[in-house]
Amino acid sequence: MPQLGESVTEGTITRWLKAEGDEVALDEPLAEVDTDKVNAELPSPFAGTVEKLLVSEGTTVDVGTEIALVAGEESPATEAPPKENTAAEPPTEEFPAAGTEAQPAAGGERQRAVAGTRGSRSGGNGRGTVEDAQTLRLARSSPVVRRLAAEHGVDIREVPGSGVGGRVTKKDIEGHIEQKERAPAGLQEERETFEPPETAASPERLPVHEGDRILDLTPMRRAIAGRMSLSKREAPHAWTMVEADVTGLAALREREKGAFMEREGVKLTYLPFIVRAVVESLKENPILNSVWDGDRIVLRKRINIGVAVDLEEALIVPVIPDADELNVTGLARRIDAVVKRARGSQLSPSDVSGGTFTVNNPGALGSVVSNPIINHPQAAILSAEAVVKRPVVVDDAIAIRSMMNLEVSFDHRILDGGVALRFLNAVKRRLEEYTPESGGS
Repeated sequence: MPQLGESVTEGTITRWLKAEGDEVALDEPLAEVDTDKVNAELPSPFAGTVEKLLVSEGTTVDVGTEIALVAGEESPATEAPPKENTAAEPPTEEFPAAGTEAQPAAGGERQRAVAGTRGSRSGGNGRGTVEDAQTLRLARSSPVVRRLAAEHGVDIREVPGSGVGGRVTKKDIEGHIEQKERAPAGLQEERETFEPPETAASPERLPVHEGDRILDLTPMRRAIAGRMSLSKREAPHAWTMVEADVTGLAALREREKGAFMEREGVKLTYLPFIVRAVVESLKENPILNSVWDGDRIVLRKRINIGVAVDLEEALIVPVIPDADELNVTGLARRIDAVVKRARGSQLSPSDVSGGTFTVNNPGALGSVVSNPIINHPQAAILSAEAVVKRPVVVDDAIAIRSMMNLEVSFDHRILDGGVALRFLNAVKRRLEEYTPESGGS
């Protein structure tokens, strides 16, 4: 299983596109894989014959787990399967990325599709020592796991791993942290030493009544739940809102949308104007284009805007890299393209990686007020609500204006309310500067 994204730790084989015995070409789709970020086709890193499918459809496995054996074109199909967990094999510390070709073994031994390892291997008797196993767990943990452990002062070598070969997963670390927080200080060391993972209490279930339906969590829904819980648990959220009079922008959009659709082939929505105002305001207030990193704040140079896309059953945030280099027309094209790919399950890992700030657009669904959760570890998220005509006071007179609420949720560890409001008012100012005579690009 390749790592389909910088923070992806596992994936689900939703459908095999090749059966055992089928021929497969280099880079030909081998399986459909569902992760917490994308649904993608997995290309075969080798040309040859699919000898064995090691993982059944619907199974979720950790990154680095062997999922298929492919006999290379130079490999005789009658060879014995490769041995596993032998004393002669050294521990593998890094897994190749998707599309990386492994070097063929001596004697034409079978190539392993997206090769990983199973279990820890050390010592002449093949069993190894406790120290070897602990070191291997540390070496094989993902960057996300190591960062989470470092933030909470957890030694990965002390955490029992539930992954393949004892690999410590993100869930193991989070469970270990929760267990430490629940345990009385005087009993903490004893509990960690003597309570095996098998005795951990199962989650308390609610009663299920006749007629109720149980929906199993998809990898994406499970990931959303985990990320949102992590964000609310880790980041002290604060929230503020301003009203923007976008009457001029509404008139401009109404005037231009027909010609824009004919010229560009995409709809002209409010979102590219909002994103443009956001990126310019981030330049004035760079602390909002940052991430929390344990005991420090990292200010990002690039402005990569994540755009929340509603998929009915889930929410996904594709990223517009270097959004500050695009005008409104360029943003409209780019947003339309990633939204279509998101709704067609065609996003690649690069489409959902590297975001530095997120723009949410619940106004497209009729929302007028919302309180978004920060896309951890980013500093803040902006929500743009529906444009609604309301009576407002203008120059001591009542007028009907097109109004939009803008909210920002921010991590109070990184910034305070004054900075957040200066940013939000900068966005407001830019949106209110549009007039029917403004250029649409």
